[in-house]
Amino acid sequence: MVAKQRDSNLEFYRIIIMILITANHYVCNSGLLDVMNQATTSAKTLYLYLFGMWGKTGINCFVLITGYYMCRSRITLRKFTKLLLWVLFYNTVIYFAFVACGYCDFSFGNCVASIWPIKDIKGNFVSCYLVFFLTIPFLNILIRNMTKRQHLWLLVLLLSVYTLWAQLPFVEVYSNYVIWFSVIYLIASYIRIYGIFGQLNYRKWGWLTLCAVLIASLSVIGFVISGHTKYAYYFVSNSNAIMAVVVSVCAFMFFKNMPLRYNKWINAVGASTFGVLLIHTSNDMMHKWLWQDLLDNVGHYAGNIYLHSVLSILGVFFICSIIDQLRLKWIEKPLFNALDKYMAKRGNIFGIPWT
Repeated sequence: MVAKQRDSNLEFYRIIIMILITANHYVCNSGLLDVMNQATTSAKTLYLYLFGMWGKTGINCFVLITGYYMCRSRITLRKFTKLLLWVLFYNTVIYFAFVACGYCDFSFGNCVASIWPIKDIKGNFVSCYLVFFLTIPFLNILIRNMTKRQHLWLLVLLLSVYTLWAQLPFVEVYSNYVIWFSVIYLIASYIRIYGIFGQLNYRKWGWLTLCAVLIASLSVIGFVISGHTKYAYYFVSNSNAIMAVVVSVCAFMFFKNMPLRYNKWINAVGASTFGVLLIHTSNDMMHKWLWQDLLDNVGHYAGNIYLHSVLSILGVFFICSIIDQLRLKWIEKPLFNALDKYMAKRGNIFGIPWT
């Protein structure tokens, strides 16, 4: 089975996204926020707020890539099986690795809770992404049967409710990632089918991205300096927050239009970015072991936190990428070569085609 060649510009975008998401976890999953709130005027605190502010924006970026490709493709049993087994593999291996090392005691309840792929249909990215992935065929039916005007007005309605109204302090809008991913998917599909602001080239989108990043950063700086650290991430704290949306769309358009030629190394690393996420966010034990015990982020706050933060996220990204490349070569490819041969003879399961 011949795989389609991925666009290296969007794979490069995918790599940057995952580094930014990892930086967010460095700050938010390590206990650093408690230390930062005790030294709100420190330059280190301001740096860490800026360093870790892009997690929710990165989630939007990731789903934009999915929407851009999948609105012109289709979900197959093979694609979903690959995604599901990817999640199950790391959940299982990491849990039993912690048990084997004595980091946690084995229990049936903890085993099931750690390995089960769908844990939280609200704020858990992986769980919601799996469910959202199954909605794509239905979203594509909607997209194919809408006119351009209908598509646009649907986006206006959804963004008004979930982004603009939700940003107002006196309005409560409840959502979850599955719903929001569908909105992002509709944005990406509109871009793919109709395009937006066709007169803007990648340089102009680059300037718009820079402006959006500066505005988002200034909002964080303003809240921190004024002592309102509780609201530091107000405009980027959720994926549907206004600046999280603006930055992600502008950055997507910048990288989509970037004249970057095919690069097999970028594509290879880009293919493992989801694996990087699955490894370093597999469960709460991983958060504690990685950011608190192994890297001791809080303990390095008093030292050179600038160097430690950069080296830590690059190290995590690099090591997790290598691990996932080994999984891809020694486990996924042989397994799916065998499954492809088997399914070629069988045809389908429960009337669902394999490819």
